[in-house]
Amino acid sequence: MRHNHNKAEIFLFGLAVMAVLFGACLVHASVDSRLRAHELQDKAEMVERLMLTDLALFTEARYTRHLSMADRHCAFQDHPMSLEHFPSGSIVGPPPHLSEGRW
Repeated sequence: MRHNHNKAEIFLFGLAVMAVLFGACLVHASVDSRLRAHELQDKAEMVERLMLTDLALFTEARYTRHLSMADRHCAFQDHPMSLEHFPSGSIVGPPPHLSEGRW
């Protein structure tokens, strides 16, 4: 005998399965972060001890590769009225000390 499931039941079942899996991901992330807290502290101490620079997040322009070393005008170095032509430049804002108006 065939069981006829309507599309709504199948959708709700899939939604329930995804909700359970999402909850499991959240629990795993919480447990994992607690277990690895000491590793993060060790890495932070190593970075401070070795005086490492910032992480290079983007590979496009120098002012997006080294965010802490960018100045207010480096994105417009070709021309003062030029538009941003790198996608990462529109994602990352200026450092906090530059947006506060102090140099």
